[in-house]
Amino acid sequence: MRDPFKNPFPFDGARHAIWEMLVPRDIDAFLAADWSMVEHDFVEEGFIGIDGQKEVSPDKWRLAFPTLSAYRQEWLRQAEDFAKQSFAEDARTAIFTTTTLEDIEIEGDMALVRKKFDGGISKPDGSRDVMQWQTLYYCRLHQGRWKISGFTGYLPNPMG
Repeated sequence: MRDPFKNPFPFDGARHAIWEMLVPRDIDAFLAADWSMVEHDFVEEGFIGIDGQKEVSPDKWRLAFPTLSAYRQEWLRQAEDFAKQSFAEDARTAIFTTTTLEDIEIEGDMALVRKKFDGGISKPDGSRDVMQWQTLYYCRLHQGRWKISGFTGYLPNPMG
């Protein structure tokens, strides 16, 4: 059984850095609703974010984030909304347990990263906040470190 808090790339510097950026740093920043914790993880110039709207068909995907600023606004809205909610379990543990990032394809200074969510968080009323989607991140080595240059996210998990 995998330890959701343990980086699965202890001996691969590039993959280790990408996992640290997209799992613990991203989760902790989201839970704190603190963009400053992740703002340096993005390449602003040319950034693009596609919202798959949890739809299989690319015909339904939208260019929701044509700039990093547009994505930052939505990220903050979601993080602030999440912070107002109550849960029956530790949200950080639940998100880590739900998150899988074990597939990182690297070609030169570019990387395609597959991050998947499969699970949820229990609420005090007995219901669950379901987390079941996936994101393809486009990362590149920029100014000496791996950064996010775009993504296609909010895709169904599994697809099809």
